Amino acid sequence: MIDGLMKSTIDPLWEAMATPLVKARLTPNQVTFIGLMLIILVSLAYLWHQSPALYGVTLIVAFVFDALDGAVARRRNMSTKAGGYFDAMVDRYQELAVLATLAHMFDAWPLALACFSGSVITSYAKARTAIEMPVSNTDWPDFFERLERIIYLCAMLLIAGALGDTAITWGLAGFAILTHVTALQRAHRATQMLRAQDASSDE
Repeated sequence: MIDGLMKSTIDPLWEAMATPLVKARLTPNQVTFIGLMLIILVSLAYLWHQSPALYGVTLIVAFVFDALDGAVARRRNMSTKAGGYFDAMVDRYQELAVLATLAHMFDAWPLALACFSGSVITSYAKARTAIEMPVSNTDWPDFFERLERIIYLCAMLLIAGALGDTAITWGLAGFAILTHVTALQRAHRATQMLRAQDASSDE
C-alpha cells in the first residue's frame, strides 16, 4: 500500500541511493542476489549475538540494499521480465529466512508458518489472477504488502529489544493476522475483477 500510494516519492529516493551501485556497474540481478545473501548473513549473525534490536537494525540495512535492484534496473535500462521474476522469487526466500530465524530462536514454528503462509497466499492471489486475465502489477493497493511487512518485522525487533521477547510472540501473531486479512482482501478484489471479466465476455 505504501509503495503504491507513494511510488512517485519513493522511487527517486531509491534511484539516488542506487548511484554507487550504478557506478560499480552492478546488474539488477546481482543486487538482488547480494541482498538475499545479506539477509541470510544477518540472520545467521542473530543466532550468535541474540540481540533483537541489532537484528532489526541490520535487517533494515539489508532490506534497503535489496530494494535498490529496481532502481539499478531503471537507471541502467536493464528492466526485464526475467529479472522481475527472479526478484519476486528471492523476496519469498528472504521472508522465509527471517521468519525461520525467528521461529528457531523463539520456538515459534506454528506462528512463523501462519506468517509465511499468509505472505505467500497474498502473493499468489495476484499471480493466479494474472493467469486468468491481464492485470496491472501496480493497481493492488492492499493493506499489508511486502514493504509494510518488512517495516513491521524490523519495528517488531526494535521494540523487542526494549520490551523483551514477548514482543516477538505477539508481533508474529499480529503479522499472521494481517497477512491473512490482506490475502482475503486480494482474493475479494480478484473475484470481483474476474466476475466483471466473465460478464463482459458473456455480452
